[in-house]
Amino acid sequence: MPDGTIAKTPAQAGQVPASEAQDWRNNGIKVVKAGARSCDTPETLGMNREVAISGSRNGSQHLWAGTNLIRPGHPTGPHHHGALESIIYVVRGHALMRWGSRLEFITEAKAGDFMLVPPYLPHQELNASDTEDLHCVLVRSGTEEVIVNLDDLDIVDEPEWIRPE
Repeated sequence: MPDGTIAKTPAQAGQVPASEAQDWRNNGIKVVKAGARSCDTPETLGMNREVAISGSRNGSQHLWAGTNLIRPGHPTGPHHHGALESIIYVVRGHALMRWGSRLEFITEAKAGDFMLVPPYLPHQELNASDTEDLHCVLVRSGTEEVIVNLDDLDIVDEPEWIRPE
């Protein structure tokens, strides 16, 4: 299409045939209210992570989603998410992200920006503000949270700045 979108016929999009109709009333949209998120998820030092969507909480078949909060001036501990890809959307605040086998690279993301974190990538989020909380939405490619904290990582003192594109 001229605007760059891709149009698909119902057959191409994998439409459910009428003969295999679903009970969409009971198996359709699920809303997780703000107060219903759970802190029952593995933690990383310096971060308050809450789960909203997962396989065990509400039957997600492919994704995990939640939020995180990092207090002003605080870093998280270094960690990775195993075989999962992660998408981080900055809702409010100014994030610095270090990554690499020694956290030797650094970049930034601000409110409205997305970050893509590949599988097994050691990384560390930092709140660049001394006054404002950093709030992010997280989406991962698996149905349950995977956190591998890297407490013994040999971290470089001066990471290389990678300018966001």
